[in-house]
Order: sequence, then structure tokens, then C-alpha cells
Amino acid sequence: MNSDARIASSKVPEVTLVFWIIKIAATTLGETGGDTVTMTLSWGYLAGTALFLGVLVVLVASQILVKKFHPFLYWATIVASTTFGTTMADFADRSLGIGYLGGSLVLLASLIAVLGLWYRSLGSISVDNVNTPTAEIFYWAAITFSQTLGTALGDWMADSAGLGYEGGAVIFAAGLAILAAAYCWTNVSRVTLFWSAFILTRPLGATIGDFLDKPVNHGGLALSRPLASAVIAAFIVACLLLLPQRAGQHPGQPEAVSRLTS
Repeated sequence: MNSDARIASSKVPEVTLVFWIIKIAATTLGETGGDTVTMTLSWGYLAGTALFLGVLVVLVASQILVKKFHPFLYWATIVASTTFGTTMADFADRSLGIGYLGGSLVLLASLIAVLGLWYRSLGSISVDNVNTPTAEIFYWAAITFSQTLGTALGDWMADSAGLGYEGGAVIFAAGLAILAAAYCWTNVSRVTLFWSAFILTRPLGATIGDFLDKPVNHGGLALSRPLASAVIAAFIVACLLLLPQRAGQHPGQPEAVSRLTS
């Protein structure tokens, strides 16, 4: 099998700066889009959660069934996971009455359990090894829990911790800057840094989304949720069209081996 054929077997994108830019935009869209359905359209948290769970299941199944990387399908699945994460976290925090901190702790335990089962089953939780249906299932489960955890963390920092949306965004942006510095100047596990950054980009997007659409007296800009969602979605589409992504490399591919041994 030649190099191009092997690369085509990967269905997750290469992790680059463009990946993180789109990821933050997708998490912001998840916040404004989720709030549009549950609040602006008055569906409520339970119905909104059920709707986005259905969409997420369909997209994850499609992602697993396709034979190669499709950027629009991949990022639609990410948006679905982050939107489901928004409504699920809101439902757990508010409707179930366990609070932001309680919800964050439950979701953190769930994410650790998924990552632990993934590692125990396949021996790695690196995104470079997401090349089988089993790995993909673990990958999307971990992503969904991390998105939901990020929502709960963002709400907890902004509301319960009293930092507000701007303060929360600054804290999470600083955390991401620290992770970026660790990536550039230390030998900390790249897998650990990836999942840490993936979790932190979610509350950053959540706080930005809340800042855009929450009332002025709650520290937001009171922008229209549907309009904000449409603008962010257009930005993501523009990124995918103007900044093409390629599939990530798997260990064992010629270019990946060259990078690992250089």
C-alpha cells in the first residue's frame, strides 16, 4: 500500500494551528447554537439535549462508516458534540440541580473513565492511532465528554467563581498559552498536552459564546444568538475552504516515521 493510500485511511485531521482555530470557533458555535435552541426557541434543556444527541449519533456513525477524511463531516461532528455538550451540561447543572462544580466533577470522572478504557483496550489514547472503528468510538466518546466537561467548567468559572465571561476567557486563554509553551519548550507527553488543550478550548469557546449572547446586565453583549451562530458558522466554512486540512499521519507511515525519528 502506498503512502497516499495509507494517509487516506486516517479520518481525523492533522493537529495544527488551523485545527485549534477551527476548534475554538466550533466550541463557540456550540454554545450559541445550543442556547439558540434551548433558550431562544424555548425547547428547554431536555428536548435540546435529545435533539443534538440524535444529530451527534448520526454524524458519528457517518464518520465511522466513511473510508477517508472529509473535513466538513469531521467538523460537523465536532460542532454536534460541542452543541450536545452545551445542552447536556446545562441540563445536568441546572435541571438536575447538581450545580456547576458537581457537574464538572462527574464529567471529569466520566472522561477519565473513557480514556482509561481506551488505553486499556488499545494501548494508546493518541489521536495518531485513531484508525479503527473501535478507536473511533473511544475517540468520539472522549471528545463528547471533554466538550461537556468544558461547558460545565466555563459556566462554573464565569458564574460560581465570580470571574464573569471576560475573566473566564482570560483564564482559559492563559491556560492554553501555558500548554503551548510546554509543547514548544518541554518534553511533556504530547498526548497529555493534546487532551488538556482539547478540554480547555471548550470552556474558552463557551465563555466567548456566553459573552456574545448573554444580557448586558449579566456581563454579555446581548447579541442575537441566531445571528452570532450564523456568523461563526460562516467563519468555520470559510476556514475549511481557504485553509484546507489534510488527514493526520499514523505511526508507521513514511512521513510519520521520519518525524518521530528526526
